[in-house]
Amino acid sequence: MGRKLKVAIAGLGSRGKDTYARTAKLFPDKMEIVAVADIDPEKVREAAEEYQVPEGTCFLSAEEMLEQEKLADAMVIATQDRQHVEHAVTALKKGYDLLLEKPVSPDLEECRRLVRTAEECGRKVVVCHVLRYTPFYTMLKEIIDSGRVGEMVSVMALENVGWWHHAHSFVRGNWRNSNLSSPMILQKCCHDMDILLWLTGKTCKSVSSFGDTYLFRKERMPKGAAERCLGGCTVKAECPFDAEKIYLDHKKYGARCGNQEWPLNVLTQHPTEESIMDALLSGPYGRCVYACDNNVVDHQIVNLNMTDGSTISLTMCGFTKEIGRYTKFMGTKGEIVADMSENIIQITEFGKETEVIDVSKLGRDLSGHGGGDNRLVEDFLDMMIEGREPDMRTATLEASMESHYCALAAEESRLKGGAVVELLSR
Repeated sequence: MGRKLKVAIAGLGSRGKDTYARTAKLFPDKMEIVAVADIDPEKVREAAEEYQVPEGTCFLSAEEMLEQEKLADAMVIATQDRQHVEHAVTALKKGYDLLLEKPVSPDLEECRRLVRTAEECGRKVVVCHVLRYTPFYTMLKEIIDSGRVGEMVSVMALENVGWWHHAHSFVRGNWRNSNLSSPMILQKCCHDMDILLWLTGKTCKSVSSFGDTYLFRKERMPKGAAERCLGGCTVKAECPFDAEKIYLDHKKYGARCGNQEWPLNVLTQHPTEESIMDALLSGPYGRCVYACDNNVVDHQIVNLNMTDGSTISLTMCGFTKEIGRYTKFMGTKGEIVADMSENIIQITEFGKETEVIDVSKLGRDLSGHGGGDNRLVEDFLDMMIEGREPDMRTATLEASMESHYCALAAEESRLKGGAVVELLSR
């Protein structure tokens, strides 16, 4: 292995700070953080201290960082959705290769602009479609490509967002309003669109979609509810979305139960019962779920008509117990059922007994998006250091665009009452 890759990180939110920056400790012989930027001075100060970043390369915005001459070999862009393209275009013109958080942009023309800029600058852009790097989907890809179940005719996919996760991220949180971030089918499900296209090796011809905000609307606010969960609400006891139940008392994620990580570190940098209570009293995560400025859907179905005549359906729903993905692949010689939340893959070749594979028992690291986070970053580092070209697993910018085109077409169809949207003419 050659030199370390010098990396600058723009955006120290949950992904930038807790995922990408931390990989420098996992791969100290491959990665050195030499510059950081965020609008929160405390996050910048702590990152500088933790990763020994010089004061002269610590910045209070990505824009300020990008005003400088090139500071590193590569840049991680983990800012907000609608900032990605402007930051990425500027970074490419400065000579950076990029690890770019998804989604690239909710604007189709912005996506195309970034593709053109990357080509003109001759730089590499890898989009953070981490599912491609998980042991679960890597194995699933190998099974499908082996031809054991024949040609893929139909796929049925379910994205279980999770009842409390939906309330956290898409009602109270950063991705609640598409005018400020992205439509939910893009923000949450460009992962799904990408992995389904990658697994099947297919191209989408047309899309139709339906969905809406069924529950989280002001007119559904129960009598006796308050604008804030800790503000005199008289229906707290029977409300599962009560912020105190989720952020303080949840057995796995609550501060009173010992959790100090995600999602609590989104509310406050150093989660304690006291700091979480303060955040709920005054911050966005303490709001009643029926009194937020959210406009993204809480359920959506998408039908994809593929160019070879096969079909894929995706259902995304915020009203599920589990957080995870379930997919059934139906082929000409058999079927595959893949349950990522349980790490189970079932293969049934017609006329034969079902084979069950428990991916969790294969001795592989499944932390961080099923093990995808760390593998994504390591692959990016190796590709840059070794100077090799992307392989079939790499989510290049061009490959990622296919998932964006599908998701944006689905949103267009939804807004048009389910009208079919052709992709090949876009």
